[in-house]
Amino acid sequence: MKEVVLDTETTGLSIKDGHRIVEIGCIELDNLIPTSKTFHCYLNPEKKVSEKALEVHGYTDEFLSDKKKFHEIADEFISFIANKKLVIHNAEFDLAHLNNELEKIGKKRINKENVVDTLEIARGKFPGSQISLDALCKRYRVDNSKRQKHTALIDCELLTKVYINLLDQKEPSLDFKPIYLNSSDKSTNDIVGYSKKVIKPSEAEIEKHKNFLKIKLKKNFY
Repeated sequence: MKEVVLDTETTGLSIKDGHRIVEIGCIELDNLIPTSKTFHCYLNPEKKVSEKALEVHGYTDEFLSDKKKFHEIADEFISFIANKKLVIHNAEFDLAHLNNELEKIGKKRINKENVVDTLEIARGKFPGSQISLDALCKRYRVDNSKRQKHTALIDCELLTKVYINLLDQKEPSLDFKPIYLNSSDKSTNDIVGYSKKVIKPSEAEIEKHKNFLKIKLKKNFY
């Protein structure tokens, strides 16, 4: 199954206070490798951005005023994430806001069972440690220098790298292929099981090695 790394930015923390989504970012993964497919949009939340949220992402009411509303991009967004597992850091927050928006326009909620929460994975791997996205970037040496503000698409790019590390999949699996002595004849008798080049020592190197062993033996016995 393909996956989608997802992040949102909002006007504030709680949907109970009427806060809405101002940005959605998504990056599609196929076997943990980003494809060329992304989904990104800014949204007019029809609500003022709180001061704390403005400090986090920097999107002003003026900037968001001419952007599309959620109902205008909903079908495209739903189509993009359809039949894909969602990868989210602190999924409880993003799901609450996404499902709030979907419910407002009569669309089906996103099922929590179809979501991988990287915050939960990190909590299990590093109990008692800092597990924010920035902290995990630091732990895995992921360059997050361009994250001056919390923007959805940049956060998705960083989370993609962190997610791969959390799954211990940073290094590709080794694929040892047989080496054939004769490329035209690939019979089992011609398979070489070890592919490193063997370099034979010269006569001078052999003589030096013998002298070295003699000196070592004298030191051990006398």
